[in-house]
Amino acid sequence: MKTSSDPRHLVRRKKVQKLFEWEFKKNKYSDSLIRDIIPTIPTIDDIIAKAAPEWPITQISKADLTILRLAIFELLYEKKNPKKVVIDEAIELAKEFGGETSPSFINGVLGTVVSENTK
Repeated sequence: MKTSSDPRHLVRRKKVQKLFEWEFKKNKYSDSLIRDIIPTIPTIDDIIAKAAPEWPITQISKADLTILRLAIFELLYEKKNPKKVVIDEAIELAKEFGGETSPSFINGVLGTVVSENTK
């Protein structure tokens, strides 16, 4: 059973924190944890915009956006973990870092992304 002390969860948590920090500093992606993710963000943001057309990127909370970016990177670029695991982890991170509606919003967006990209 997954716990909050699971090493994979802790790495994802750290990646979310680094991506969140990058969002504000826009520094060169020197941190090895997020170095591969940063160049994909424009494409990932387009995917998010299509999956949640009623929510422009600028209106999505930075925490939710960061979690979505990491999850979509894992789903479409890394492809190391099962889709269900990535989505479950994103929901857990949303409970930890997001607002009250974040888990359901992230679940909905990721569900759309998965269904659109597995056709």
